[in-house]
Amino acid sequence: MKRILFFVFICFFYSYLNGQKFDGLALTPPLGWNSWNTFATDINEQLVREIADAFVEKGLKAAGYQYIVLDDGWMSKERDSKGNLVADPEKFPSGMKALADYVHSKGLKFGLYNCAGSKTCAGYPGSRGHEYQDALLYASWGVDYLKYDWCNTG
Repeated sequence: MKRILFFVFICFFYSYLNGQKFDGLALTPPLGWNSWNTFATDINEQLVREIADAFVEKGLKAAGYQYIVLDDGWMSKERDSKGNLVADPEKFPSGMKALADYVHSKGLKFGLYNCAGSKTCAGYPGSRGHEYQDALLYASWGVDYLKYDWCNTG
């Protein structure tokens, strides 16, 4: 019996010393703001800039909140002639790159929404068949976070 207990102790001790370590990995969940619950598709550039400003002014950034995420409705109803997503020019006249740059200038991270289907949940262009193209576009805009939904995938 002593040999078994000793063996169990050695196994636990070995696991403790050599087990997987998560030093500094996700000590808190990602903290931020998403436009959907309050604004749904009624979002625009000025609103997002004001939210980013408020994050800094009200101390949310200092408290660890870092993501500003635009949900469904930021894009035009159609892709351009090259198949790229286009920010709605009425809602986002400066475009997504300029908005991402503004959010980044506040020391925050910028996120966008899209969907794995042919259309988003609100009926805007989804990423189906354009996944790689969209990923390159998001990277060129400086997008740090992608909320990816699962509407219209059938």
